[in-house]
Amino acid sequence: MATKPDQTGEIRKLTTLVEISQALSGTLDQKAALHRVLEILENHHGFVSSTVTLLRPDFREIYIEAACGLTPEGRRARYQLGEGITGRVVESGKPVVVPQASNEPLFLGRAAQTKKLSRQEITFICVPITLNRKSVGALAGVLRYKKDRDYDRSVKFLRVVASIIAQGLKVHQMVELEKQRLLDENIHLRQELKQRYDFSNIIGNSGPMRQVYEQISQVAPTNTTVLIRGESGTGKEMIAHAIHYNSPRASKPFIKVACAALPESLIESELFGYEKGAFTGASSRKKGRFEMAEGGTLFLDEIGELSQATQIKLLRVLQEREYERLGGTETIKSNVRLIAATNKDLERAIREGVFREDLYYRLNVFTIYLPPLRERRPDILELAEHFVDKYARQHHKHIKRISTPAIDMLTSYHWPGNVRELENCIERTLLVCDGNVIHGHHLPPTLQTASASDTVTRLSLTAAIEAYEKDLIQDALKTARGNRARAAKLLDTTERILGYKVNKYTIDCQRFR
Repeated sequence: MATKPDQTGEIRKLTTLVEISQALSGTLDQKAALHRVLEILENHHGFVSSTVTLLRPDFREIYIEAACGLTPEGRRARYQLGEGITGRVVESGKPVVVPQASNEPLFLGRAAQTKKLSRQEITFICVPITLNRKSVGALAGVLRYKKDRDYDRSVKFLRVVASIIAQGLKVHQMVELEKQRLLDENIHLRQELKQRYDFSNIIGNSGPMRQVYEQISQVAPTNTTVLIRGESGTGKEMIAHAIHYNSPRASKPFIKVACAALPESLIESELFGYEKGAFTGASSRKKGRFEMAEGGTLFLDEIGELSQATQIKLLRVLQEREYERLGGTETIKSNVRLIAATNKDLERAIREGVFREDLYYRLNVFTIYLPPLRERRPDILELAEHFVDKYARQHHKHIKRISTPAIDMLTSYHWPGNVRELENCIERTLLVCDGNVIHGHHLPPTLQTASASDTVTRLSLTAAIEAYEKDLIQDALKTARGNRARAAKLLDTTERILGYKVNKYTIDCQRFR
């Protein structure tokens, strides 16, 4: 059975609308998608030329976002709001049909300069693109003039196309807003990280730490490989962050790899990535950490745990600045600054044959040694107060200070777990503290046990009571800023008795003022 001409036209229009929807949803490139829409109109409906014009956000000018069939001069056309037919359509939000352009004085013809027509009579149809009940642009097309053309049907069809375009513009606006939001958030977070890891914010003013600060300020502005050495828990990762965020690479990625946490079978693919089919389960290409850190910094924590095979590949990256993905043949250039950290004795590892000497010399360009907490005892109180403030906010506690006996316990302990152990100790202490002051009995049992804190002594019951009494008096004097009368009131005793006790225990009241 033959298809009627009207049915053929309707089928063609439906096919066109499907193709237009696919064109707009198939890419995030707005200009390319709109150009494809106009090509579809040209191929299926005989448009000699067509344009999508958009109104600038400041409402001052209408410009051509996409065009098909125009001369270069036509693509550069601009309109003011209300100027010419296109300007009036955008201003009024109503379509306009010009059956014979030569008879219409308002027809400026700026965007109708086509490559295919030369002094032939044309028909110009322009419909608004409406978004949220406001005209944001126009869809216009040029057809060869036909006396019996059904303009009403043509306008209705173009309005449907314009409506689909409007939805595409809306999605594009949402995508652009989300991209801008993520960009702003990214910039904000990077700024926060830079402030957080500024080496001036690293806590500690002891002699060994001042030397660390000097070394960071020397090496941060360069691209030199850095090796950070120190016991577990001393803050090696924080130093690596400080170097990165005070370097010219601060706006680029900082990627961390915990070498000890990854199995030997995975570490190579994690560092260098792999190609599809490189091994069972490799269903697609995956970027490695070196590729993710491109232009930025790669931090290899516990580098002493790397296998010999991985050490060889790492050595090549450091020497040649290039590598291949696992299962691949493509050589990838690397522009990455390497910061490595270890708590191992690498010199001993070299003697035992588990760490390559040539890799050691490549890493040991600029070494920063982080002292253990027991070697920087003057920093313990400052660190403890910092962690008290941090966890008091986190757990909604109102801790005013640490008592003198508790400070003595903190500073006399040997801290085998270093700063990490101190931080965990303070958090636990805040959870059990039921007042505004941290006392010795709030601290973990390890700090209260003499054998654990390397302060083994034998005290009689009388001596223990006197020690506790002395601690209470010192706490009261500290609260009272050395004022004996106020301290006596806090202890619910007389100033005379307090004076006797102060003399007995040789307490210097001046130190609390």
